[in-house]
Amino acid sequence: MGLSYYESFDPGTGSLPPRAAFRSNAAGIDLAGQWRFLLSPTVAEAPTGMADPEFDDSAWSLLPVPSSWQMHGHGRPAYTNMAYPFPIDPPRVATDNPTGDHRCWFEVPATWTGQRAVLRFDGIDSCAKVWLNGIELGVTRGSMLATEFDVTDELRPGAANLLAVRVHQWSSGSYLEAQDMWWLSGIFRDVTLLSRPAEGIEDFFVHADYDHLTGTGTLRIDTEAPARISVPELGLVDVAVNADHVVDVEPWSAEIPRLYDALLSTGTEEVQVRLGFRTVRVADGLLTVNGKRILLRGVNRHEFHPDLGRVIPAEVVRSELLLMKRHNINAIRTSHYPPHPMVLDLCDELGFWLMDECDIETHGFERNNGWAGNPSDDPRWEDAYVDRMRRTVERDKNHPSVIMWSLGNESGIGRNHETIAEWTRFRDPSRPIHYEGDTACRYVDVFSHMYASPDEVDAIGRLAEERFPGASDELDARRRRMPFILCEYAHAMGNGPGGLRDYQDLFERYPRCQGGFIWEWLDHGIRRRTPDGREYFAYGGDFGEPLHDGNFVIDGLVSADRTPSPGLVELAAVFAPIKIEFDGLDRLRITNLNDYATLDEIAFGWVLEENGHQIADGELRVARLLPGEQTDLELPKLPGTTAESWLTVSARTARDTAWAPAGHVITSGQLCVRPTPEYEQEFAPAAGDPGSVAALRLGPATFDPVRGTLKQLGDLVIDGPRLDVWRAPTDNDLGEGRGQYLARNWREVGLHRMTHTLISLTADETSIAIVTRVAAANQREGLLTEYHWTAGPDRLRLRLTVTPDGEFSVPLPRLGVRLALPGALTNVEWFGGGPGEAYIDSRQAVRIGRYTSTLDDLQTQYAFPQENGNRVDVRWVALTDAAGAGLRVTGHPVFDFAARPWTSEALDAAKHTIDLAPDGHTYLNIDAGHTGIGSGSCGPGLPDRYQLMAAPTVLVVDFQLIRSSD
Repeated sequence: MGLSYYESFDPGTGSLPPRAAFRSNAAGIDLAGQWRFLLSPTVAEAPTGMADPEFDDSAWSLLPVPSSWQMHGHGRPAYTNMAYPFPIDPPRVATDNPTGDHRCWFEVPATWTGQRAVLRFDGIDSCAKVWLNGIELGVTRGSMLATEFDVTDELRPGAANLLAVRVHQWSSGSYLEAQDMWWLSGIFRDVTLLSRPAEGIEDFFVHADYDHLTGTGTLRIDTEAPARISVPELGLVDVAVNADHVVDVEPWSAEIPRLYDALLSTGTEEVQVRLGFRTVRVADGLLTVNGKRILLRGVNRHEFHPDLGRVIPAEVVRSELLLMKRHNINAIRTSHYPPHPMVLDLCDELGFWLMDECDIETHGFERNNGWAGNPSDDPRWEDAYVDRMRRTVERDKNHPSVIMWSLGNESGIGRNHETIAEWTRFRDPSRPIHYEGDTACRYVDVFSHMYASPDEVDAIGRLAEERFPGASDELDARRRRMPFILCEYAHAMGNGPGGLRDYQDLFERYPRCQGGFIWEWLDHGIRRRTPDGREYFAYGGDFGEPLHDGNFVIDGLVSADRTPSPGLVELAAVFAPIKIEFDGLDRLRITNLNDYATLDEIAFGWVLEENGHQIADGELRVARLLPGEQTDLELPKLPGTTAESWLTVSARTARDTAWAPAGHVITSGQLCVRPTPEYEQEFAPAAGDPGSVAALRLGPATFDPVRGTLKQLGDLVIDGPRLDVWRAPTDNDLGEGRGQYLARNWREVGLHRMTHTLISLTADETSIAIVTRVAAANQREGLLTEYHWTAGPDRLRLRLTVTPDGEFSVPLPRLGVRLALPGALTNVEWFGGGPGEAYIDSRQAVRIGRYTSTLDDLQTQYAFPQENGNRVDVRWVALTDAAGAGLRVTGHPVFDFAARPWTSEALDAAKHTIDLAPDGHTYLNIDAGHTGIGSGSCGPGLPDRYQLMAAPTVLVVDFQLIRSSD
């Protein structure tokens, strides 16, 4: 049996040559709306004759177009990272190939008579055959790419027309689209009918170069149309196409996205063009724009919506790009395909560096005998590769934001990469070429890597990296002359990523290391609700997929509904293009880390807080700072204070911008101008009472003499504190971390099931000393723990001493104590690090202050529940009920705390947020330390300096009863 059309190696049939995406004043009809739709389980079961205008589709469903049909109850979503959800037998796909038939009736004005007409699809997943008025137009593959058909002869102006589209979920094209995302199907981008006037503008190529030495721009617009160009702001009026025009211009950059409005026109059509003058070069081993090295503070961005799948409303796109700008992100890798065209328009307008990636990924072949059968090295797939690259470049070539073309992602390496690199370089020599899979750098212009550790990046920055396999002396030398970009790093899955500052320091230290792109921007959770209305986000396996990759699709800096995670707040602090540092108690240094922008539009202010309360503020006058410059200032004259005091200096927008209102804080820095006085080691003890077998008393406290735990402080019921070393593993704990497997190793040594054995309990009138040994069943290693309690008239002091007994082979998740309090204590206030969660390697956004929160708001609702909500450098924390009564814990000097309405064990057992329910207690963890977060869910292992190894530790805290404010 021969191959069907949807299993062919060819890229499609019947379509027009690809061209730039643009809008003109020519007439057009948006075909979005409710279409008739029928889903058949196989191609063979799809109805015959469905393209015939006489076909009766009255029993079919209605489906919005654009849409992903699985998101509307037709079939089910399925998620895999790299595995193909069908047997690998290219180019064939399984017989069970869901097929969606779409039919749309539309009217065309009679004025279109005699006009050429084009039908444009901006995205269909994965293969479609198209008919107009019963006449076959052709077949399209390349899900994320535009396709156009000439429909002049088939269209019926002045009458009703039927557009019929048969879409197959699987096709030969699916082998090139294994892109770590939900497998979703349908006509998911715009469908437009375009009237094409005689002597209209079919295509054009904008060349708007900038000479940084002279300040002039050279404009050339190549087109076959008999067109003229006008750019009134530049004094160009009705000038020729296909010719160079040299003018004085302001350049375009991601920091200053200067655009000029141009009009490209013929006698029959006008196109509004937005020009950005800039020149991209790889020169002297650096990626430069307008003669300057740039630093990419980037993210990888997929196209996804939690309710609509691949369909993203325009207002959502704009809001997420604004959110990126407000968090100091300046670059986007369009992983792993070209985005909707409006994304590029907005990136031109708002200012982003774009790595525009081709719609090619064959990652599933990596698991099969080391890329055996990979299309990348199979000449039968050459036309498909060239077609996809050509459609990418031609569609997006006129955008100044696009500074690099990427040949695709995770597709091994082969002859087809060489072919598309050669074609791209010939078609557009103005932009460098990227492809991470070309480790020997045969065909590319930049050296790219994924998930290199900071140590590897450091070596690369020093030109001391190891030779890559397969690289000759010539290729090795060539690669060392290239700029280095991390196309993916710092895996933002769940709680994290950690270690961002380590990377940024290297990017700022080594010119060759020019930043990169965090994986990734967005969780791909699908919004679901329980029968009683509780919302959660589903991931792989939640739709009954027999093959899936679980929650690996939940790996973004924002949740599926675009709620920022603590990781995004941390990233904003690390990516900040302004550095605020202090030199002692009298000098302040401000550094402009921008590549182009001065700080003329930035206002600097200061606030002085004593014990977390503001007592003074003011503005700072900062001299004009050019990119890369720094200045030292004297600190403002501050009033005297008597308690711990902090000076915070912030940089904020001085006026409204296109992406943020005036007063938006870009970054801040802090200086402790008066530390906390050293605490008294002892205080006047309260009279004790040895008590009875049932109870042991000390000052206002009652203890359990059998377990050695606190039972009551005054009238406040307490269970604990007990030594606690366990946390619900994060995604990064669960990942392999280049062979580290933290969570697996923790479980193997039983850190999640530690038992407490009372060794001794001694009590007198002024103190109680309790010694326990904390260890896991069938393990020799343990932790000798002494709780030394003393009491004052209104408080209780704990001096906790922990000594390892034996050698622990793994770091501890955490080290501290946990206590259970009444569930009514849901109001939380603290003085210390905040406002959000932080850990030892993810604390750049932390500022010391006084913060309040509810217990619920302390939780970070990660779609896959895990350790969260830790606050660092806490001086004291108070948990109170509605009447203001509760408990205050004071550190000597500081501690970490987390408070939640469920145990770490319940958090560990949960698979979705809906699995978590308060159990009537508030659980408070007071910790001396935590193991860091890292990005081991996909990236490198956690560096030793962020691992909490078992070692002698002392933690001193006071417990004080808070009386009701009633």
